[in-house]
Amino acid sequence: MSDEIIFESIDEELTNSESETNEESNEETSNTEIIKVEDKFPESLHILPLTNRPFFPHQIIPLIVEKDLWESTVKAITDSSHNMLGLLLVKKNNIDKIRPNDFYKVGTVCRLHRIVQTDDKLQVVIEGLQRFRVTKWQNSERPFIVKPKYYPEIPHDDEDVEEIKPYVLAVINTIKELLPLNPLYNEELKIFLQRSSPEEPSPLADFAASLTTANKSELQNILGTVHILKRLEKVLVLLNKELQQAQAQVEIRRQVEEKMEKNQREFFLREQLKVIQKELGIEKDDRTAEIDKFRDRLKKLTVPKPTQKTIDEELEKMSMLEMGSPEYAVTRNYLDWLTLLPWGKFSKDKLDIARARKVLNKDHEGLEDVKDRIIEFLAVGKLKGSINGTILLLVGPPGVGKTSIGRSVAKAVGRSFFRFSVGGIHDDAEIKGHRRTYIGAMPGKFIQAMKDVKYANPVIMLDEIDKISSSYRGDPASALLEVLDPEQNVDFLDHYLDVRFDLSKVLFICTANQPDTIPTPLLDRMEMIKLSGYLASEKLQIAKKHLVKRQLQRAGMKTKQLPFTDKVLLRIIEEYAREAGVRSLEKNIATIARKAALKLLEDKKPSVKITADELDKYLGKPLFENEKAIKGIGVVTGLAWTSMGGATLSVEATLTHSYSRGFKLTGQLGDVMKESAEIAYSYLMSQCEKLDISQSFFEKAFIHLHVPAGATPKDGPSAGITMASALLSLVTGREIKKTLAMTGELTLTGLVLPVGGIREKVIAARRVKIYDLILPKANKRDFDDLPDYIREGINAKFVKKYPEVVDILWDEN
Repeated sequence: MSDEIIFESIDEELTNSESETNEESNEETSNTEIIKVEDKFPESLHILPLTNRPFFPHQIIPLIVEKDLWESTVKAITDSSHNMLGLLLVKKNNIDKIRPNDFYKVGTVCRLHRIVQTDDKLQVVIEGLQRFRVTKWQNSERPFIVKPKYYPEIPHDDEDVEEIKPYVLAVINTIKELLPLNPLYNEELKIFLQRSSPEEPSPLADFAASLTTANKSELQNILGTVHILKRLEKVLVLLNKELQQAQAQVEIRRQVEEKMEKNQREFFLREQLKVIQKELGIEKDDRTAEIDKFRDRLKKLTVPKPTQKTIDEELEKMSMLEMGSPEYAVTRNYLDWLTLLPWGKFSKDKLDIARARKVLNKDHEGLEDVKDRIIEFLAVGKLKGSINGTILLLVGPPGVGKTSIGRSVAKAVGRSFFRFSVGGIHDDAEIKGHRRTYIGAMPGKFIQAMKDVKYANPVIMLDEIDKISSSYRGDPASALLEVLDPEQNVDFLDHYLDVRFDLSKVLFICTANQPDTIPTPLLDRMEMIKLSGYLASEKLQIAKKHLVKRQLQRAGMKTKQLPFTDKVLLRIIEEYAREAGVRSLEKNIATIARKAALKLLEDKKPSVKITADELDKYLGKPLFENEKAIKGIGVVTGLAWTSMGGATLSVEATLTHSYSRGFKLTGQLGDVMKESAEIAYSYLMSQCEKLDISQSFFEKAFIHLHVPAGATPKDGPSAGITMASALLSLVTGREIKKTLAMTGELTLTGLVLPVGGIREKVIAARRVKIYDLILPKANKRDFDDLPDYIREGINAKFVKKYPEVVDILWDEN
């Protein structure tokens, strides 16, 4: 409701009340005028602003105003004959630049009693008389002057008094409840009672409103309500709200005091108990107890003499330090670390070859050559009596089981296992610790590992060592040299400990996807074991024995509820999870298990049967199609190695035009691969006569050589003979009838040099059903070392020079 509507109703109410009062006065001829003679109010008022809360009638307050802003207004008030002013609440807090629109319309007319001047302030003591409303602004700049309309108090007849009385009693009772909760209310009540009677409803309502901590808009609403009954109703709401807040504050204070009293009581009792126990000799102070705890730990350890000397010095220093000093905390933490390390504590190795082989076979399917290498390693350790001083490096594509093999090794030899990833570490303090001068300093990862495993000969796995980096903070790879060098780690020095710790009994196992990015000095200290990808048959066994059970268990299902047939698993392997490892295979099995669980609940069937033809509903369209070797003139299939395993690679050569001589390469080839293509091109041109090809072909031929999958970067020398064969097929116009694949580096003299990744490349060839391979003669040993199940059915031809490759290409047998 707008202010104008409210005031119209108020004016009507007052007019009726005044007419009734005048009639009574004429009849009784008594002096009952509303406005006393001495309180005649002026027709215009000077205005002073209030910012925090409004001022109510029947009260006296000291008001402080800025001298510079309001001196002229105060002077005009004192110069007047009536010494009266109006107090109006301002809507905003800043009164430096206020306009008439910034004031509320209802205020209190007051009499100015006294002025005290201090520096740049004026303190005026004012007495509130009655309400008024601004009808017109006579001066809209300082000093503000308004034309007011006054609202005197209205006498009440007996009927009104009976209606008002319950509200008055309710207000009084609520104030009584408030008095015990806040002592300040007592003083304000005394001042009120000296000036007014609690039986007068209007002063009582205004006083009750002023007691509350309501915001200024709520209090202004009370001031603007002239009708006493409505005002009392609003005041009761504010009083009850104040009462609830006061009771809540008292309750909170009581709880806090109870807690403080309890804590203080416990503290004093604890201190008294300590003094009594100390007098009786049955208790020590906290510092002595800490020192004794450290000494008790040392009794169970075999600490080297230099370290023991350092510990003794720190214990002596700790005994003299104040417990509240920062250095005490640093010394205590340092001693805590020194005494928690497993000095001279070693777990007993279980070098049982049969047991180790059983553990490895149980945890891993396939990888027979890798398991044999680990068993051989353990056999040597058994003969020596220990397996200390060895660093193994497991290299292979993601998902082939490098981390799990490390865990199986620890299980096989009966040692504690600790793993952390060094990939992305760029601060050598992670390896060798922070110096104790820094806040929050801690030892490096290796010392932390010793504390966690509680033995000095655990198996520590360093994952992703090929992804270690360096920055301005240091070079972690260089810091690892001391850790992984058997000649140095016997006296490993951590910056935090600043004493030597023997890491020579630790078995370090590192993992990497490729060894190329490992710094050479670090690589020299490791014994590399390569893990190649799995064949489809191996993946099938892994899925049946491990992956399906694990994912069904995680999905809360039993084998009977979701049976996986070999046909289903093979299709997943061939069309959805063709990478070297089994990580993607497990994800696909997990996807099927989740969707099957939903289907079980919705269809309310005891089990879900999946066929190979229904896999599209669960996994979507196949990600891989059956690869087929591309045939044609100028097309040859090569073999490549990637970080994800082996892959087949088609090389295509075509004659673009015969207007000018040229050679173009595409397919996002690296520098080494581009050089291999140029070598193949140059070799064929130089050997035209021996290879029975036309020299004139190259004089005007513009040849374009492309390696498909252009979005994938490719590099390396192993496609040399493949590129030469593609160019040879193009120049001679003869198609290679055989379905074969090849790999090998070609030189300008026609030599075929060895390449890496033979196992991965052979597996890739088997996957696409290519069984005729051409490999460098120097790689025959690598091929012979492959397990029988990989070599089975493979017809490998080994060549030393490129003319031998040509003979195989045109041999149709």
